[in-house]
Amino acid sequence: MITEKNKLALFLNSHEVFKMCKKIFICLWFAYFSLVCSDITDGNAEHLKREHSLIKPYQGVGTSLSSQWDFWGSTLVTSQYVRLTPDERSKQGSIWNTVPCYLKDWEMHVQFKVHGSGKKNLHGDGIAIWYTKERLHPGPVFGNQDHFVGLAIFVDTFRNDLHGMDRSFPYISAMISNGSLPYDHGKDGRSTELGGCSAEIRNKDHDTYLAIRYSKGRLTVMVDVDDKNEWKECIDVGGVRLPTGYYFGASAATGDLSDNHDIISMKMYQLMVEHTPEEDSQDWTKIEPSVSLLKSPKDNIDDPTGNFRSTPLTGWKVFLLLLCALLGIVVCAVVGAVVFQKRQERNKRFY
Repeated sequence: MITEKNKLALFLNSHEVFKMCKKIFICLWFAYFSLVCSDITDGNAEHLKREHSLIKPYQGVGTSLSSQWDFWGSTLVTSQYVRLTPDERSKQGSIWNTVPCYLKDWEMHVQFKVHGSGKKNLHGDGIAIWYTKERLHPGPVFGNQDHFVGLAIFVDTFRNDLHGMDRSFPYISAMISNGSLPYDHGKDGRSTELGGCSAEIRNKDHDTYLAIRYSKGRLTVMVDVDDKNEWKECIDVGGVRLPTGYYFGASAATGDLSDNHDIISMKMYQLMVEHTPEEDSQDWTKIEPSVSLLKSPKDNIDDPTGNFRSTPLTGWKVFLLLLCALLGIVVCAVVGAVVFQKRQERNKRFY
């Protein structure tokens, strides 16, 4: 039989295990909270890089030598917005930062608005946000050149691939190219897509935002389009390599269908991240844009969600795994304490 003394010892052991696990849980919670809060910057003005930001009333936009932003095509700059295309057919427009970005870790917040008179499925084509080696090169990819070198985030509002009915539009996707990959408009870019998500962004009465974060070889795209003042993850891909010295820009295009494509602001934030001595000594301007995938982007053609399935776990998934592991440790500790006490009692019976 378990004596009162052994019961007390068992209770004390279980209580100590509980206290220890409680402390671990609190530490995990604070670690997770810090991780979430660091996912997207809070707009700290100290880290805002004005030379790479486009903010009302858009001073420094123009064609003079001192301008930090230059525009092309149908782009119209007003005091309240930069309209890349009007709600008219066959228009293209773009706006580009004239200052190359040499930040290794950065985050771009884009406030945009897509609106027009077209009814459902009768509008197009969309907006693209660029970080590329060259700028102001008009072309067929949302108003910019094909076979680009760098990163593109597409906000595609029109479905071209009538066989791809498994995803809804508007659709946001990402592509990285070293200049050898073409963008396939007919397939809505599926063959080169790194990941994506659907987002209702047209004709909204509230503000719509897009955040693009590149840090420590990881590309994350978040959206805030539901007027809830909170970010939702859209794309998260590791193994990404982007050089410094490229240019940020935005472009849009219309075809047989049209929309107003407006940029309200583009705010660039520097992320304060430590790098190893080897990383710091590397010439980041010589890096070739690439991404190390566990599978080819072309495999997304067979993915019914259109999303990249092999991205590492992040956010709540990591926290839940840690929590489950902690609960498993608690259960094992309590069961182990009970088994140990019973064995002690059984051994005493033989004396």
